[in-house]
Amino acid sequence: MTTRRLGAVTAAAVLALGLAACGSDAGNTGGGGDATGGSGGGAGLKIGIKFDQPGLGLKKGTEYSGFDVDVAKYVAKELGTEEADITWVQAPSAQRETLIETGQVNMVFATYSITDARKEKVSFAGPYFIAGQDLLIRSDDSSITGPDALEGKKLCSVTGSTSAQKVKDKYPGVQLQELSGYSECLPALANKTLDALTTDDTILAGLAAQPEYAGKFKVVGSTFSEERYGVGIKKGDTALCEKINAALKKMVEDGSWQKALDANLGPAGYKAGAGNPPTPDTCS
Repeated sequence: MTTRRLGAVTAAAVLALGLAACGSDAGNTGGGGDATGGSGGGAGLKIGIKFDQPGLGLKKGTEYSGFDVDVAKYVAKELGTEEADITWVQAPSAQRETLIETGQVNMVFATYSITDARKEKVSFAGPYFIAGQDLLIRSDDSSITGPDALEGKKLCSVTGSTSAQKVKDKYPGVQLQELSGYSECLPALANKTLDALTTDDTILAGLAAQPEYAGKFKVVGSTFSEERYGVGIKKGDTALCEKINAALKKMVEDGSWQKALDANLGPAGYKAGAGNPPTPDTCS
């Protein structure tokens, strides 16, 4: 009888320890996990950026650079997350909403224009920059002076981008080719398979400034939209929105915003247009 009772006590103790261990594991995100919750920084952040946009969001080996990256680093630090604790996630244009909705990222800094359609699925902090859609053409091409000169031309943009949608809506006579990344358009533009590339002037300036394309391309300089870059976050997370907005305002006030812009797009001769630096919208 004593033996049976001792066995039962031992089994109960083992079970209790097992349950305690399970509870501990559930609360421990580990080194690569998301310990931030919905509305703050802390142990780590998963941030979506572009990997193929020189001057804005570019991955080379294990290094990440660009204006979006610098803004993201600043905001993350203000939220309590150091650069070493950021997990950078590639955020192609067509996948940004999905990455946010499914929790694969905490926020997205990826030349992400704030639009009413996107606000149906996600929320935005910011804007932190105002760009304008423009055209990139070959340096020796004088036939394209703006969007009205695109009739019958072969134009390249990226799937899921607002730039591609604007062309479809306003310039139906254009032969639009949509690829997965802007950098994929450049070889075809260089060899005259395509006539122009369209997206935000910031992106075009970064692409044109790459050493391998020095002198080959030029930005037309005739913007035909206003693109308000925001920080994509989970829909309805106003607490996180307000924290990000506070960080963005501080970045402008202490000069870090201008410093980041000059370092990343200054070499291409780019100057920020009207409305910059912008005042973030009220969170809702």
